[in-house]
Amino acid sequence: MRVGAALLEHVRASGLSSVAIVGIAKNVGKTVTMRAIYEAAYEQGVRVGLVSAGYDGEAIDAVFGNAKPRLLLYPGTWVATASEFGTPLALEAVEKERYYELLGPPTASALRAAVHELRRHCDLVLIDGAIDRLAVIATGDDAIVVACGAAAAPTQEAVLDDVRALVERLRIPRYDEREPALHIDGALVPEMVDRLVGARERRQIVVTSPAAAVFAGRTALRALERLRLRCERPVHVVAVTAASIGPEQRFEPMSFLSAVAEATGLPAYDVYAGASAGPAVSPKARKSGIELHPGRARIAAALGREAIESDEFIVMRSQLRAPLPTTVRVVGEAPTYLLCEVK
Repeated sequence: MRVGAALLEHVRASGLSSVAIVGIAKNVGKTVTMRAIYEAAYEQGVRVGLVSAGYDGEAIDAVFGNAKPRLLLYPGTWVATASEFGTPLALEAVEKERYYELLGPPTASALRAAVHELRRHCDLVLIDGAIDRLAVIATGDDAIVVACGAAAAPTQEAVLDDVRALVERLRIPRYDEREPALHIDGALVPEMVDRLVGARERRQIVVTSPAAAVFAGRTALRALERLRLRCERPVHVVAVTAASIGPEQRFEPMSFLSAVAEATGLPAYDVYAGASAGPAVSPKARKSGIELHPGRARIAAALGREAIESDEFIVMRSQLRAPLPTTVRVVGEAPTYLLCEVK
């Protein structure tokens, strides 16, 4: 089953025409996730538009200085980007295959306007959403894929806490108008949570959208366990992706992926290893698409895999029956797997 096609099917099943990829931190695979969905959509003839809530597609991370996955776009794709941060967005149709850098607008309202314009030209709009700009998904108009990874926290347990907290926060249900409620005007912050928990509040605590619940990690889990949090505009989380490799630590890929699926209750995908865990997808996803890049198809065949989803991927040592193809470079090693890239 191809990861990009499976994620695309989850998005289509939601009935929504845009998908926001939201990360629990930087360097957790948002761009690789977006690229996997994009390539699956392109293969299937879906007209795609892309916009970022920040800066995306650069070769080197502007903050940490590490190499970043690039965005190779194909003719017919639409992009919304600015020449520099704060300048108006311009819509552009890609005419020639090349790498793009997406520079998003400074406000959530400007990004929503860009999504609206892209929908005029496209069947599907992909939004790279930053962790600190959840307001971009406050309208509830997007399917949401949450990206998590080893870069988010020092331990696997802490990462699982963070991703579970974000997913549960994003899945806050709509409030019941027939029951007593306390409506929060603006953001629900940790200090307010402490006061409400201390007061043993039993009414519905209603925010406009999950984006207005401004807390994370254990604070979020405590609030969700002890308060009846509800919202006026629910959002639609459809899947989660897991990146087992971070700058400072690495987790065993399959056990991490399974733990993410269990923690969130969502279908989970490793866009590097091409693996999945959690609720099964339909047979349609397993049959969808053919490999777009012949080089990756040859590598997949040599490794006995159905497909290689991106230029960066993981090979489990236990499954390696022959030397790696000469078109593959090993860029990192662990006792149980190799981190590889296509030359």
